[in-house]
Amino acid sequence: MIEKFNNIYYLLIYVIHFAGIGIYAFQTIFRTRQFCTKFEIDDSAFTMIRFVGAFMTGWVIMALYVMFIRNNGVVGAGSFFNLVFLQNLCIFVVNCYSILIDKTGIKNPERSREGIIAPLIFTTLSAALCYGLADKIYNY
Repeated sequence: MIEKFNNIYYLLIYVIHFAGIGIYAFQTIFRTRQFCTKFEIDDSAFTMIRFVGAFMTGWVIMALYVMFIRNNGVVGAGSFFNLVFLQNLCIFVVNCYSILIDKTGIKNPERSREGIIAPLIFTTLSAALCYGLADKIYNY
């Protein structure tokens, strides 16, 4: 397993990244009310919150597939890693705009910092994976 990820460091980054995504996916799909209450989101947004959770679930399922089932592991999986990185980056940029500039619907800006911090962490982790696994993920 470790050799698939070059070393234990990148394996841990991979596990931490996708476990974090999995936690958010679980919260948005199965703990929707608590998630919406935490961020002061109206109940009418449940469908869209779960919609986003379904996207995250897809990333986690693909990550599990790459980690445990795919014969080549991460070899040649650059498209997946790039897509995850770009999605994390887009979420970070859009949330920065929403929370820091637009502020529509933001009642308590201090509570909303998680919407910036979590995507920044996920973006950093996925960038580290793209960089550290470049010899494998872009190799066919």
